[in-house]
Amino acid sequence: QVQLVESGGGLVQAGGSLRLSCTTSIRPSSTYTMGWFRQAPGKEREFVAAMYWFNGVTQYAGSVKGRFAISRDNAKNTVYLQMNSLKPDDTALYYCAAAGRIVGVSRKDYDYWGQGTQVTVSL
Repeated sequence: QVQLVESGGGLVQAGGSLRLSCTTSIRPSSTYTMGWFRQAPGKEREFVAAMYWFNGVTQYAGSVKGRFAISRDNAKNTVYLQMNSLKPDDTALYYCAAAGRIVGVSRKDYDYWGQGTQVTVSL
């Protein structure tokens, strides 16, 4: 069982930045995909970003491309989501997710989930 623990959420003004962290209980194997999703009140959970652990290739939702960046620290079994130029529309509960294989943007393909960390962007 893989455990994921997120941190780094908070309250920030529009235009500001936050960095979320997700630490895994195991060292992701080369086949893993690590992802970030978010869910705003009354909305479905949506894809934000993902990274293939074996080669570092990334994917982003169109709404965050150019503002958010997913990265990793192999030594710490940690994946990050750097969020810049934040907007009120980015307000949501952000979840880290992992899949034991190469997957894409569908939340149904991810096997493990963190508890979420709240990001609130004010005007």
